[in-house]
Amino acid sequence: MNDTSLASGRAAEDMKAVERLAEGFDRLRSQIARVIVGQEHVVEELLIAVFSRGHAILEGVPGLAKTLLVNTLARALSLAFSRIQFTPDLMPSDITGTEVMQEDRASGTRSFRFLKGPVFANVILADEINRTPPKTQAALLESMQERQVTVGGVRHPLPDPFFVLATQNPIEQEGTYPLPEAQQDRFMFKIFVKYPSWPEEFNVIRRTTEEEEPGVEPVFGAPEILELQRIVRRVPVSDHVVRYAMKLVRQTRLDEGDAPDFIRDAVAWGAGPRACQFLILGGKAKALLSSRYHVSTDDVRAVAHPVLRHRILVNFHAEAQGITPDSIVDKLLEITPAQEGTITENGELRKVLRS
Repeated sequence: MNDTSLASGRAAEDMKAVERLAEGFDRLRSQIARVIVGQEHVVEELLIAVFSRGHAILEGVPGLAKTLLVNTLARALSLAFSRIQFTPDLMPSDITGTEVMQEDRASGTRSFRFLKGPVFANVILADEINRTPPKTQAALLESMQERQVTVGGVRHPLPDPFFVLATQNPIEQEGTYPLPEAQQDRFMFKIFVKYPSWPEEFNVIRRTTEEEEPGVEPVFGAPEILELQRIVRRVPVSDHVVRYAMKLVRQTRLDEGDAPDFIRDAVAWGAGPRACQFLILGGKAKALLSSRYHVSTDDVRAVAHPVLRHRILVNFHAEAQGITPDSIVDKLLEITPAQEGTITENGELRKVLRS
């Protein structure tokens, strides 16, 4: 069998997997909806991060079911779930685990035995990650990046798949330790969880004040999720879409010659190359969840806000005027054309002639 037939056979298998993923996505949404009312965009962005092998920050005021959402997602994906409540006195070993002295009664010898911490699970809920000191935050972020824990010079691999879903409270900032921008950059998405609408809140009150609690049936397992993550990587993407993602990101940097004036006036620091990678990966997962095996600029635009909002740092003057990273992303999407052929290999905008 030659390379061409192998490639065509794999493409056919991937297309079948795309159909299964789209069907499974609908089932996932229906299972999650049995517990979580509304929040469709939050669920979709969480699933995009999961199938892209990325981590996410969920930001919202207390009482919006962030913890329940993550727990429900873990049950629907049939994955081991662990919740870590971040507090000012939390130590790194409380997350990663620690070594204890163990004595063999038969021989009288002593040796160290590693006791695994709560980070050894598939889905980690880092609840209020900004409530703990930087040293403990760094211990979790090292696990996120390396997907392993090193204690006493011994490496302990974390289970696969592995996701960290951290929550932050935008209010009550006194006594908190905000994540530095460099550490936030390790999260693929920053997802805003907003208040429910009137009918959604009505349904929440009705559902949560009754005796019967709805159950959730698993839709995917760990092996299926790992395979779908590999398929996301194999989704083809055209050079035009890559250049479009690069153009969006590079315009946020002050040292770029084509940075717009509003960027120079409002931005203190722009997004790095990891933003481009996550725009493409998120676009691929978005396309698969929409039953497509190709990525368009619309897919990149759909994930632009959760990818860029925590990678663009506005300056003091812009913050005083109420300018947010989201409003900057809105402006970037408005001024950057998405038609094929409008962006050259050097990142320059090419005028489109209309007949």
